[in-house]
Amino acid sequence: QVQMVESGGGLVQAGGSLRLSCAASGRTFSGYTMGWFRQAPGKEREFVACISWSGGSTYYTDSVKGRFTISRDNAKNTVYLQMNSLKPEDTAVYYCAAGRSCSARPNLYDYWGQGTQVTVSS
Repeated sequence: QVQMVESGGGLVQAGGSLRLSCAASGRTFSGYTMGWFRQAPGKEREFVACISWSGGSTYYTDSVKGRFTISRDNAKNTVYLQMNSLKPEDTAVYYCAAGRSCSARPNLYDYWGQGTQVTVSS
């Protein structure tokens, strides 16, 4: 079992930045691929980014490439999502997830955090 808690969400103006953190506890964190997803009201959960257990491979959805950066610190059991140049369309609840491989499919992740709200005002 892996428990995860996200933090760092909030209200920011368009063009601003936020850094989300996801602290994990329980089973070995370093063995898991970590992903970030988001869900806006009335929409399906959407893949944002994922990072391999070693941190050597990262993948992003096209809409955030060049603006968001995923990273991890296995010594701290924490994964991060640095979000720059935020846009109103980035507004959503952001979730971290742990799985066995990088995938855009939510059902391939085994463990999820409770989510943190990100609101970008125009």
